[in-house]
Amino acid sequence: MSNNGFHVALVGATGAVGQQMLETLEEREFPIRELTLLSSARSAGKVILFKGKEVTVQEAKPESFEGVDIALFSAGGSISKQLAPEAVKRGAIVVDNTSAYRMDKEVPLVVPEVNKDDLNKHKGIIANPNCSTIQMVAALEPIRQSYGLKKVIVSTYQAVSGAGAQAIDEMYNQTQAILDGKEFAPEVLPVGGDKKHYQIAFNAIPQIDKFEENGFTFEEMKMINETKKIMNMPELSVAATCVRLPVETGHSESVYFEVDTQGLSAADIKNKLTDAPGVVLEDNPAEQVYPMPAHCVGKKEVFVGRVRKDLDEDTGFHMWVVSDNLIKGAAWNSVQIAETLIEMELVKEK
Repeated sequence: MSNNGFHVALVGATGAVGQQMLETLEEREFPIRELTLLSSARSAGKVILFKGKEVTVQEAKPESFEGVDIALFSAGGSISKQLAPEAVKRGAIVVDNTSAYRMDKEVPLVVPEVNKDDLNKHKGIIANPNCSTIQMVAALEPIRQSYGLKKVIVSTYQAVSGAGAQAIDEMYNQTQAILDGKEFAPEVLPVGGDKKHYQIAFNAIPQIDKFEENGFTFEEMKMINETKKIMNMPELSVAATCVRLPVETGHSESVYFEVDTQGLSAADIKNKLTDAPGVVLEDNPAEQVYPMPAHCVGKKEVFVGRVRKDLDEDTGFHMWVVSDNLIKGAAWNSVQIAETLIEMELVKEK
């Protein structure tokens, strides 16, 4: 740590996303004067290395946020509901990576490439969107800015890491059991607390989170509602089908969208994506160049390919969007929000 910079607290420091946040803070050389690592009582006392120095994890309590400038939360919605207001009360700005505040009208839901100006409206808490929403809106925004947007239909192919470490273990254990001809009993996916569980190995599960009364899952409704909020377009037509695949890391999405502008070509769409912030265009069918989750792991960008015009609808287009769900989908977007707060002078060194 240095004498300059900010006092940063990280809640959920021992979790997968928390660890990724720490790596991102270090890689970005985020200006940290003091670092406080927080977790549940169960994980308190663990020692984590940050920039070569040992930092002891403490139990997260209201008083833990005294003197904190920026608090990054990634420890579950109930913890955020309980402790985020306590952090704000003590003068911290909270960047929350759970679903606790995403649809709260008082809380900005931010992807910096899309709606960083919404940070000006914050009242202490800023929400990080769902991982599958982040990569889609980052790819759609440069197109929307130039050509408008009226409809989005997305089908996702989501990695098991989005469901946590237990889901990753289950995928590997089931795969080995099937290869060895052994029996196994699914216990985690699609949803740990739901009535039934299904194998993920060599399978595709068309359920992520629990079903709502309208037949859509909670994950699908997150994508629908968050997209409208981030883009400040309540009138936008959005539909989603979310599917879990036996891929460890990296969400993929097939996105159909309709613009407001007539007579465009696929080349027009690609041109807008070529220089878009945070987006990498990988699109050369002649050479079989397109994004894949295996190639996006560990990278901050959103990768787009398979851009093509719909054969029947003049304003309709299709594209394939891939990103690391733990990095851009969680850790990097959270740190990026914190960096943007500094750039916009919405948080200042004490």
